[in-house]
Amino acid sequence: MAKTFHLTIAKIGENLFDGEAQSVTLPGAEGSFTVMAGHEAFVTPLTDGNAKIKDAAGEEISFPIEKGALAEVSGNQATVLL
Repeated sequence: MAKTFHLTIAKIGENLFDGEAQSVTLPGAEGSFTVMAGHEAFVTPLTDGNAKIKDAAGEEISFPIEKGALAEVSGNQATVLL
């Protein structure tokens, strides 16, 4: 079984995704990046694009991301605030 981490993608008043994921690819301000289980901790701004999630079951899910969003990765979890 693939390693997973806890991923939350939320905006005010609504959780778009809250569960285990194998990976998430995000549109960083300086280029796209992929987060996987055990990733080094960091905080970064995001830009326009899509969050591409591979969930724990291996299914792919996508959400739009707008400039001004933030991503935080820490302690085997990632949070994206829209």
